[in-house]
Amino acid sequence: MPDSQQLPTVTMTNAAAVADRLIDRLDNKIVMGLPLGLGKANLIVNAIFERAAKDPKINLTILSALTLEVPHGSSELERRFIDPISERLFKGYPQPLYAAALRAGTLPDNIKVHEFFLTAGQWLGVPQVQQDYIASNYTHAANTLLARGMNVIAQMVSPGDGKYSLSCNTDMTLDLLTDRAAGEVDFLLIGEVNPALPYMTGDAEIAASEFDCLLDSPATHYPLFAPPKPAVALADYAAGFRIAALIQDGGTLQIGIGSIGDGVAQALILRQQNNAAFTDAMALLSAQAPDVTQLEQLAPFEEGLFGLSEMLVDSFLPLIDAGVVKREVEGALIHSAFFLGPGDFYQRLHDMPVEQRRKIQMKAVSWVNSLYGSEEEKRQTRVKARFINNAMMATLTGALVSDGLTDGRVVSGVGGQYNFVAQAFALKDARSIVALNSWRMKGNGAQSNILWSYANQTIPRHLRDIVVTEYGVADLRNKTDAEIIAAMLSVTDSRFQPELLNQAKQNGKVASDYAIPEPFRNNRPEKVHAALESLKRAGHIPVYPFGSDFTQVERKLIPVLGKLKQVSASKLDVLKHALAGLRVNPEPYSDGLQRLSLQQPVSLIDRIYRLLLLDALNRQDQE
Repeated sequence: MPDSQQLPTVTMTNAAAVADRLIDRLDNKIVMGLPLGLGKANLIVNAIFERAAKDPKINLTILSALTLEVPHGSSELERRFIDPISERLFKGYPQPLYAAALRAGTLPDNIKVHEFFLTAGQWLGVPQVQQDYIASNYTHAANTLLARGMNVIAQMVSPGDGKYSLSCNTDMTLDLLTDRAAGEVDFLLIGEVNPALPYMTGDAEIAASEFDCLLDSPATHYPLFAPPKPAVALADYAAGFRIAALIQDGGTLQIGIGSIGDGVAQALILRQQNNAAFTDAMALLSAQAPDVTQLEQLAPFEEGLFGLSEMLVDSFLPLIDAGVVKREVEGALIHSAFFLGPGDFYQRLHDMPVEQRRKIQMKAVSWVNSLYGSEEEKRQTRVKARFINNAMMATLTGALVSDGLTDGRVVSGVGGQYNFVAQAFALKDARSIVALNSWRMKGNGAQSNILWSYANQTIPRHLRDIVVTEYGVADLRNKTDAEIIAAMLSVTDSRFQPELLNQAKQNGKVASDYAIPEPFRNNRPEKVHAALESLKRAGHIPVYPFGSDFTQVERKLIPVLGKLKQVSASKLDVLKHALAGLRVNPEPYSDGLQRLSLQQPVSLIDRIYRLLLLDALNRQDQE
């Protein structure tokens, strides 16, 4: 292991020189830990990767999670749409070279890459990534890195006055530095200085002496990776409103990433600032799972909430603005372990007055995700906690599927989901709330996300708590299997209820004469749309509630391209919709055609694309 205290900190201006220093200090064997997501020191990693790729005597292992790649389309039409957006939003961002090598299948034998969390769905077709994935809770990942022999951390940091901030990734680094200070482990800390990174104070601040070396030059002052905000569909809002009514005043709030989380945040803001509209929405969303009404909280917040969230999602800032998140714990409004978000989120944190920024405290992931360490203090402050996370699928008996497929392939990872579920059971008045869309499109047809059983499970059914879909709330804690099945059926899309109920009866898990109550037999998308249409028209539930990096034309094209992808699964559907496109006047859709370079198509495929696009845009206008 390296002696991290042997040499004074040096500042260097060339990434290749940093690579040479590391290779020399670590005697050609580098086991490099990288922060999850935004905080990776990409220039340093790329320089070491290039050296190792050319020299087989160098043994390089990269241990990380959530590698951030500039997105590109998988089809010609997607590339025409996505590539200009990528150029606009990610220009200047240094792509991780190891990711490109993994995708190309050209990773040298002397380089290994292990991740414990993958960008959702992006590595399903890359066997090397699937084979080298390490299943680990985010809370325990630091131990995993040490067990694999980590001897260096390379992290992007923000410069301050004589100190540096770990900013977006205090998560594992703080835990590892604590262990190093106690003499339990040893490793080198390498910093890549980027002033674009918001300078977070408190625990995130560390002394320059903690680093073996710092890379600081104009080349390190590159733009941060800033993914655009997703649209929030009406189904996401339906789930979001139901969840917002489960949040108690004076409580504690965790929100996971994604469109349903944004729907929750917007619903909470409406509950606070336009309570009449919020209560009207809840009345319209009338189909509720049994025994849930006692959980509902519809009044505005007086004491407010404290934010305790593994990921500091950008919607927490509007929640602060709206007076929803205002309960302070030791001078903080939020404790969080990492952040990743759109460009305006970073800029707002960067420009925020320091006193205001101090109220957003970045902590070690072990602090946020568990009760260990200062347990009594955490129990006193994490009152009425509601830990909101997402799942891909759920079983009828209450198990949750959030990270992988039945064939063993990993979609993303468990992250900290298990640990928040465990906290929900460990804290006296806490609840775990897991949201999912009840169905999805697969190919050209609908498929239920609530299944009788599934081979891969992220959260086992004995840790069942609250499951929310666009159709209602299923309160599963302390229920019998028959009661759980009844509650889950009540929040299942009605197209799939008969088959699922039949499976439960065949397996003897519900009474042979059980029937789904009448109020839950009409769980269909049009019911959700009808319930929320008035709020949509009034502007209370915008598609992009917290802003968007997409142009107006791009916003209109996004759902259309999603529908075209479904159409392309069937040659017959392609022919049918192309013929329908012949009857559409192109004039109202000239902006969309121009954006995709289809105003004057030359090739046959472009003519087909044009007709399909015209039909899809016309159908969207008629909906």
